[in-house]
Amino acid sequence: MEGLHNFLVSLDGILGGAWWFPFVLLGVGFFFTLYLGFPQVRYFMHAWKVVFGKFDKDDEPGDTTHFRALTTALSGTVGTGNISGVAFALYLGGPAALFWMWATAFFGMTTKFVEVTLSHKYRVQTEDGTMAGGPMYYMDRRLNMKWLAVAFAIATVISSFGTGNLPQSNGIAQSIEATFGFEPVIVGSVLGILLALVILGGIRRIAAFTARVVPVMAVIYLIGALAVIFANVENIGPSFAAIIGDAFSGTAAMGGFLGASLAYAFNKGVNRGLFSNEAGQGSAPIAHAAAKTKEPASEGMVSLLEPFIDTILICTITGLVILSSGVWKEKHQNHFDRSDMYYVDGVYDDKNTEDVQKLYNYLNDIDGHTIKPYTGSITVVNGTAVTGGYTLINARSVAEDVTYTVNNEDAFNGNLKVVDGKPVKENLDVHGKSLVHSAALTTIAFTRGYFGHWGQYIVSIGLMLFAFSTAIAWSYYGDRAMTYLAGPRSVMPYRVIYVAGFIWASFSDTTLVWALSAVAIVIMTLPNLFGILLLSKEMKQTVKDYWANFNQK
Repeated sequence: MEGLHNFLVSLDGILGGAWWFPFVLLGVGFFFTLYLGFPQVRYFMHAWKVVFGKFDKDDEPGDTTHFRALTTALSGTVGTGNISGVAFALYLGGPAALFWMWATAFFGMTTKFVEVTLSHKYRVQTEDGTMAGGPMYYMDRRLNMKWLAVAFAIATVISSFGTGNLPQSNGIAQSIEATFGFEPVIVGSVLGILLALVILGGIRRIAAFTARVVPVMAVIYLIGALAVIFANVENIGPSFAAIIGDAFSGTAAMGGFLGASLAYAFNKGVNRGLFSNEAGQGSAPIAHAAAKTKEPASEGMVSLLEPFIDTILICTITGLVILSSGVWKEKHQNHFDRSDMYYVDGVYDDKNTEDVQKLYNYLNDIDGHTIKPYTGSITVVNGTAVTGGYTLINARSVAEDVTYTVNNEDAFNGNLKVVDGKPVKENLDVHGKSLVHSAALTTIAFTRGYFGHWGQYIVSIGLMLFAFSTAIAWSYYGDRAMTYLAGPRSVMPYRVIYVAGFIWASFSDTTLVWALSAVAIVIMTLPNLFGILLLSKEMKQTVKDYWANFNQK
């Protein structure tokens, strides 16, 4: 698994983690924002009217209403990205990362408007009478690029696991275990059965389920979040100041947080923003293709609300909970994932200014850093290291009070061999104090409010509802892609594998899951961005036609 993780990290380094990807993603959104005259601002109020059925007609083609299409798409985006993803971004890039999530959402509103409109325009009716749509259909039917459509559909199937399945299951299991103590494999198995029961019903059952669950889960989460924000209200102003003030300078080291450069915060903020709202990824158009309407642009306007709700509202609330509570820069007792920890040569103290600068350069991959991986032997007696010459880094922080056990039970005794920064012993469990990230960080933050330790239960319940509904929505995206690739008969085998993957991810390595997610998102996004750019003139004309027809009614 460690080898797979390293491969995925390397692949992400030349794709989503590369310097050019955030510029491509934001650049496409920026281009369409100017080209279409800021539709995310001009059509914002009109979009709400469409969502709530003011212009609905029952006899129009489609499988579900605008509202249910929106909630299905939202259930695909509002998930661990809003709870784990925001925490992951802040852990990596500090407060500045949230600013770049905002930027991704603002321009992403236009990108989503474009991709949904074009995909809805070229949707088709399948053999079973349901609608099928998505970028693969405009790529095939309009651009005549069958190869690009096939590549996108394959990427959608992969991404259904990397975005909608594995991270969601892992996030649920991690949170439930931390809060209630249930074994991850049990949580994954129970929810896997429930997942199978829902997705076998197709889009109508999925849409009905999400239309009920999405509003409920949003209210539960909002109550818990506001309890933390108001309890730490004196920190809200400084938190906003840090988000905006660090946006163009990076975040300095403070507490256990060793700092993040501007380039690092920008890259991670944009990537986490994409994971959260999926603008440009091409997933939401698949859900919106089911909406009842003859006007593709009307459904596009509905979709531009998604990044606003998902990122500018929900992710901001999560970010303020984490920042105002101060937990993002504190070290907490936790279990160290193997892929999250590594030993470096030399002894470094994060209370020493010179050492902090060296660690900052190393963690932000700044040219000329002098820190090297540690190779050697560490003597451990009754679970505690008694030799030095190294520093253990976990979750991008200097680990403290480290203990070693075997199979999470007996204290380890003997010589621990370390090669290139990684311990060789496979069944070794390491615990100690360090920064934490993902769902664990948000869970801790929710205990710093009026509900005290009860706040963790709100995160667990909210995360379970968020993430479970995301997994349901993404199963639909995947089966529409399979329908395009291999016909309706391929859907059932795909669903079986999808459920199996959901169960497996519940007890797999957190960092491995996120690494797969990062790669899967990008291989789906790039073909879609390329396709909508080729159809920019048609998009502009489609919007003109919509308003011309609307004004004649």
